Amino acid sequence: MEHITSLLAQYGLLLVFTNVLLAQAGLPLPALPTLIVAGALVRDGQLSLAMVLLVAVVASLLGDLPWYAAGRRAGYRVLRVLCRVSIEPESCVSQTESIYERWGAPSLLVAKFVPGFSTVAPPVAGAMRLAFSSFLIYSGAGALLWAGVAVAIGMVFHAQVDYVVQWLSDMGILAVAVLTAALVFYAAAKWVERWMFMRVIRMARVTVDELKALMRDNAPVVVLDARSSTARKMDPRHIPGAVPMDFAAPAHNVGDVTPDHHIVVYCS
Repeated sequence: MEHITSLLAQYGLLLVFTNVLLAQAGLPLPALPTLIVAGALVRDGQLSLAMVLLVAVVASLLGDLPWYAAGRRAGYRVLRVLCRVSIEPESCVSQTESIYERWGAPSLLVAKFVPGFSTVAPPVAGAMRLAFSSFLIYSGAGALLWAGVAVAIGMVFHAQVDYVVQWLSDMGILAVAVLTAALVFYAAAKWVERWMFMRVIRMARVTVDELKALMRDNAPVVVLDARSSTARKMDPRHIPGAVPMDFAAPAHNVGDVTPDHHIVVYCS
């Protein structure tokens, strides 16, 4: 136990920095367990609280800034790419836009606590032209709050964390296999969830050519533009005749549509 504790104390800050940086860069590597262990080490006097929080905030900002810059430069093209590789596509652009539209820049304070929002929020903030200084302030404060909560949990439950560390230490090399398997299972479960979601929406899709043919033949078609108001401002292009959809009152858009109509919905 003393050996593994000394290793964690010696390389704990580097581990926190690397884990948080990779997680904020978009890789499926949960950083909360590392921060909780760091909190236990802080409680045991092995690490400095100020240094753990500083390293976590710096790593978080370094992971967020490239996405923010990409959003500023490429706008919604970056979000489309990000959604293709995101392990939680259902939490992607539309929900992020909804949260950001409602709360604005302060939504970055809680972004790290919302699955999917943490990765997508920086490019959304960039695409919506949030000032760089404001992004640094809100994203940094959000990272501090997020890391502070995780570290506080580790400090409060340090005895339980120490027990888990002891258990892993007793397992030796088997512990590495267990942790690796857990990480692989986590990533695989997320990718399976994503694949099933994409499979469902593909089953209900109509191609561009099919929609064009329906409209050319004057078939009863209602096209709904499900993009957020912000997305429509950022990219004013739209399918001719499409009706902007209000998610707060969807019946308003389809209330008079008869059952023989085709309803086609598109988003970002």
